[in-house]
Amino acid sequence: MKVLQRAKVKQKPVDKTFLSLMFCLMAVGLVTLLSATYFQAQGTAEALAEVEKQLLGILVGGGAMSFTMRMHYSFFRRKQVVLTLTGISLLLLVLVAIPGIGRSVNGSRRWLGVGGFTFQPGEIAKYATVILLANILTGRERKLQSFFRGVLPVLAVPAIMFLLILEQPNLSTAGTIIIVSVIMVMLAGARWKHLGVLGVLGAVVGFYYAWSAEYRRERLLSFLDPFAKMSDEGYQLSQSLIAFGSGGLFGMGLGQGRQKFAYLPYPESDFIFAIVGEDFGLMGCLTVICLFAAFMFAGMRIAMRCEDRFGCLLAAGIVSLISVQAFINMGVVVGILPTTGLPLPFFSAGGTSLSITMAAVGIVLNVSRAESSHIL
Repeated sequence: MKVLQRAKVKQKPVDKTFLSLMFCLMAVGLVTLLSATYFQAQGTAEALAEVEKQLLGILVGGGAMSFTMRMHYSFFRRKQVVLTLTGISLLLLVLVAIPGIGRSVNGSRRWLGVGGFTFQPGEIAKYATVILLANILTGRERKLQSFFRGVLPVLAVPAIMFLLILEQPNLSTAGTIIIVSVIMVMLAGARWKHLGVLGVLGAVVGFYYAWSAEYRRERLLSFLDPFAKMSDEGYQLSQSLIAFGSGGLFGMGLGQGRQKFAYLPYPESDFIFAIVGEDFGLMGCLTVICLFAAFMFAGMRIAMRCEDRFGCLLAAGIVSLISVQAFINMGVVVGILPTTGLPLPFFSAGGTSLSITMAAVGIVLNVSRAESSHIL
């Protein structure tokens, strides 16, 4: 009797460079988060609460990433999956805008509570938009040559999500969705003149929104000269710049910075990069910036090597989303961009956000299994 043996197909390993860079960013982020939160809560039962929540987020995110990097990325090509993700994202954005359902913190209604934890639907909407656009833009090269029949229809759903998130209000997350959407349209082959028109329209909308309310107007003006408005809207940025100045070239040492002692608001979230500057100095900041730049380059290399157009756009969109968010956050903290409430990926406190980001990284790692051996 003849025995037939089935040959085992060995799956290609994931891109180890991209994975290692993510772990490096998370390790530095955890150390910085410990420095930003421990001393303020020292002597209490919650001295390590934020770090413990972050570790839980890493644990959950690790499981999600392990799943997404083994499940073939073509799963997100299925129409029912795309429609479900988009529909859930829109529904959650609508729910968070309803008083009594969405949770309001510091005047912004951005959170939903489920059981004992809260999350921002905007975090899910960002990645749902990337998946949706990767599907729409695949096979749409010729239509993209037309502005009204090709480019604008593609941006319809991102525009709806932009408006819903703007109502929270959360201009930073809403703006990130539009920026990444335009980047994906550019990578898909849109004309430069059409991209220029989108850039002008975006600048006009952004300026109008920033100038339409007094508190946003004050925040914009404080960005231009924060120390002149240090007693009001410029306080947070002024304290951030003081932190960078105190850090100097090599920093004051881990945990030795003083701005986190109730001087700098939100040192564990939106302004955690200032803690890097004060504790580790200019060299520490440059190291973090280089890590994010290398992460972006490694991710884009995965996208460029993928012979499947959908996989290419999906990976490029996810990497662009993480990178744009990182560089906007760091630009805000050092004072070259207006102040916004955008967290720094892998650094800012927020276990749910970190878990979602890690799951998205797993998709990029899955795409790296299918890449060809040469850069296109």
